[in-house]
Amino acid sequence: MGLWGQAKAARRIARNLLRSRRNRALLAERLEGVTPPDPGSIEIAVYFADTRVNLYQIRQWYAPLAELAREHPVAIISRSPGTMMTLLDEAPVPAVYLRRVTDLERFVAEQPLRLVLYVNQNTKNFQMFRYGRMWHVFVNHGESDKMYMTTNQYKAYDYAFVAGQAAKDRLARKLWNYDLDRRVLEIGRPQADHFAGQLPFTPDDRTVVLYAPTWEGDRPAAAYGSIASHGERLVDALLATGRHRVIYRPHPRSGVVDRGYRAAHQRIVAALAQANAADPSAHHLYDSGSSLGWQLVAADVAITDISAMVYDRLATGKPLIVARPASAAAEIDESGYLSACEWLSAEQADQIVPLVDHVLTSPEAHDALTAWVTRYFGDTTPGAATARFHAAVETLIDEWERAAAAHAADPITSESDPLDDLEDEDAVPGED
Repeated sequence: MGLWGQAKAARRIARNLLRSRRNRALLAERLEGVTPPDPGSIEIAVYFADTRVNLYQIRQWYAPLAELAREHPVAIISRSPGTMMTLLDEAPVPAVYLRRVTDLERFVAEQPLRLVLYVNQNTKNFQMFRYGRMWHVFVNHGESDKMYMTTNQYKAYDYAFVAGQAAKDRLARKLWNYDLDRRVLEIGRPQADHFAGQLPFTPDDRTVVLYAPTWEGDRPAAAYGSIASHGERLVDALLATGRHRVIYRPHPRSGVVDRGYRAAHQRIVAALAQANAADPSAHHLYDSGSSLGWQLVAADVAITDISAMVYDRLATGKPLIVARPASAAAEIDESGYLSACEWLSAEQADQIVPLVDHVLTSPEAHDALTAWVTRYFGDTTPGAATARFHAAVETLIDEWERAAAAHAADPITSESDPLDDLEDEDAVPGED
């Protein structure tokens, strides 16, 4: 790294440090008026050590957690001051700020935790893994056939909740010596039971197309994003018909790595605004809101990249098109739904309109989609996934009760576990 690069890095570090200190000061003021959960009251914790840029990962769990909290008290653990301030504004269950490991230690000592849920694979999860006598459960933040879904990190958790049989098949193919029958529980997609919201437009005779691309990725194998390769041409083609309404919902990290990708995203946003100015009745939408759900059910057709959005849409049982990555280095698992999905290559991007018409009208396409929905999510009757989620939680709580009783009956193992090596980290790297 040259002098210029070193100077830029130093400025970035200084800027992040100042932002962190400012956020910590603001949060300290807010917490003065917040009553934390009473000791002995929380049975289930959701551990979220990430910064605000990845809040989308836990937001999709808000509604299922709120419903679960009716039966078992739930709290979200935050390690970042910026994240915590946002959680105070929007989380439907209590959030607790545990910046230091000693704060975490105190919370664990005070609360009768049965389950700790994790929505991502953040390396800071290991600061929570050190605590035993609770089940650590990976629930993820989506269902997909990305390589992220078969990482060996699954083995670090006591249990994992997955959507359905397709997820179990995927893990069986990739992980060696992993006890799927004991450690993996199928719950469907409980978020789909809450895909609702007020539409920002009045439905009419236009065909609504949701274009929900992912970001450019941080390595060649994960270069699934289509904004630069497909996005501009497919959006322009849809805008030109006068009979389509486009909802553009890009991944919130789009353009953080590649300037060209960010520029393509900005041109799409500008094209939508220009089309609305030319025809105010079109109501095309650039959607950057925090709420995800209504878009998936409101769209007649969805176009996504290889991401969790494929499977969130699949859970609705409605027509879907997947943009094939332009990069030959992108890893594609075509052993599942991606082996038979409706692909859109970069070369075909400006021919999107005939493909949209095809998936809307073809009986064969409809029947194939229905079969894949069942394989990935099982019963998608409204409320079925929520019932399976609650049943999985109850199964693990019952298992916890049996383990706790057996532990208490053993005079050797019932002694407290010392944490002589406990470190009091004063700061969490990457906090915002």
